[in-house]
Amino acid sequence: MPTTTTQGVTVSVTTNYLPDYSSPGQEHFVFAYKIDIRNNSEFTVKLLRRHWHIHDANGVVREVEGEGVVGRQPVLEPGEAHQYVSGCNLKSGVGKMRGTYLMERLANGQNFSVEIPEFTLMVPYRLN
Repeated sequence: MPTTTTQGVTVSVTTNYLPDYSSPGQEHFVFAYKIDIRNNSEFTVKLLRRHWHIHDANGVVREVEGEGVVGRQPVLEPGEAHQYVSGCNLKSGVGKMRGTYLMERLANGQNFSVEIPEFTLMVPYRLN
């Protein structure tokens, strides 16, 4: 499970291929990813924005940027965690994602960037 820690905030990722929502014959591959964000710092933090780089094995790179995650801007007290599930579609059966979260320390209003570790999206039969 890819994991990184930035300024006391730890981000871990797990992924799943969703064959029931995919159509390989039409080059449509759907993946779900679960993100676990843990605040191991001594500050209360708020997730403000996300910025993703999505690389498809066919050479296409997409950027997705926006407010919060799945419609929320979670506030994490020291020791708290937030999990969410989202998805991504690719034209090939292989790709990768990486990104950042823009966070705010609520005590002083200071913004900082938290790294989302790079992770691979791959249909299981590509592993053979």
